[in-house]
Amino acid sequence: MRVLSSAQSSELKTFYETIKNEEEKSMRKWKNKLLQFSLALAVLLAMLSIFFIIGCTKKEDYGKTTIRFITWKPNHPAVWEEIHALFEAEHPDIHVIREVGPHSSTAFHDLLTQKLKNRSPDVDVFFMDVIWPPEFASAGWAFPLDEFFPPPEQEKFLSSPILANSYKGKIYGVPLFVGSGMLYYRQDLLKRHGFNPPETWEEMVKQAKKIVSEERKNREICGFSGQFKQYEGLVCDMMEYILSNGGRILNPQTGKSEIAEKPAMDAVKFVRDNIIGVIAPKGALTYQEPESLSLFIQGKAVFHRNWPYAWEISNNPQRSKIAGKVGIAKLPHFPGGASFATLGGWQLGISRYSKNKEAAWTFVRFLTSEKIQRHLALKAGLTPTRKALYEDEEIIRAYPQFSDMKNVFLTAWPRPRTPLYPAVSNALQYYFHKVISDPTSDIEKEARAASREIDRILSLGGGDQRAEVRE
Repeated sequence: MRVLSSAQSSELKTFYETIKNEEEKSMRKWKNKLLQFSLALAVLLAMLSIFFIIGCTKKEDYGKTTIRFITWKPNHPAVWEEIHALFEAEHPDIHVIREVGPHSSTAFHDLLTQKLKNRSPDVDVFFMDVIWPPEFASAGWAFPLDEFFPPPEQEKFLSSPILANSYKGKIYGVPLFVGSGMLYYRQDLLKRHGFNPPETWEEMVKQAKKIVSEERKNREICGFSGQFKQYEGLVCDMMEYILSNGGRILNPQTGKSEIAEKPAMDAVKFVRDNIIGVIAPKGALTYQEPESLSLFIQGKAVFHRNWPYAWEISNNPQRSKIAGKVGIAKLPHFPGGASFATLGGWQLGISRYSKNKEAAWTFVRFLTSEKIQRHLALKAGLTPTRKALYEDEEIIRAYPQFSDMKNVFLTAWPRPRTPLYPAVSNALQYYFHKVISDPTSDIEKEARAASREIDRILSLGGGDQRAEVRE
């Protein structure tokens, strides 16, 4: 065997390393090319997938009209899913896109008006609180519905919500459900302690204190739960106290504020001194409808103020710990006064800037039809706006209180009907919340300041405000 010299061995080693390096370079180049090919193939497949999806979507949507519905967060989402599925099944040529806004009327108003101010094309149909039609009509945001919704059709609805949707001889919304404030109470607790439903606010306070003092030995419970956060619901609640003491928000003859008159101030003082932090938790100053209802259905409140929808939730065993133990009555009043309930409820309007008004009306007509209002009454406890449904035997069997409270629904008191109501409401919200949250507040001083501000706001509207205030 030939033995290589050290020099030859070194040269041979260098030769083999050169070959090895060249092979590694070739391998790296091959791997890079393979990776580039794989990436290109992946991109191609992704693009083909996108084109396929787009092609299918276009095919599925071909011939459909798309409308956009601005709605609030519902209390019964499953019921609304059923209704939307039913609409698209009956109207396969119309596709509805829903934008769900906040539950709060005040926050929802801010969202919706911002879109309408900007003439957004993303709004076709929208919900309106009962106080908004004059504002939306005056601003030119709501489309007048007279050609779709003539007087003979309007006659099929309750008169109060129809009036609320009318402004200067035209109608701008179709009422979907009506509401009014009601007193919910623990039937079992009142019976156990020998009480009937209270007729006056003073009776309610006394009963609440007595029941709580006894029941707290075994459970956590308060006397009352209502809506006292600084938002539109606070105005509704406080108006019921003021009216039931013979006071008023506005004078129907002069259109001037009367919140600084003695009956109104005494009612506000009663809430501050006897409700907040006494029979209602201090936290009620942050409650809207969902929070106040949650306290009640957990069995932690004796009395509760809310709208008709709360009946179904309170008596639903899957949602309420007190199902079957709930009673309902008119709201109390002050001695010498009468019970009053604030008119509530929601309507459907069509944007003036909608490019699909015919399809939008088809959707509004469907939602406000007798069939869907009946469905909402039976499944969600929402009070119908169609007169005929108050004679519906199945509805009355399911919700006998609809019959008992019919006069309350029909005569519920509206808030001032003016295009400037949002500004009036803001002044009222600020005043009410400020004085009921501060036990040391000077109610008379704050009431006079708020009254001057409301009169100033109404003067900006020009004309006579008296026609828009119901006596």
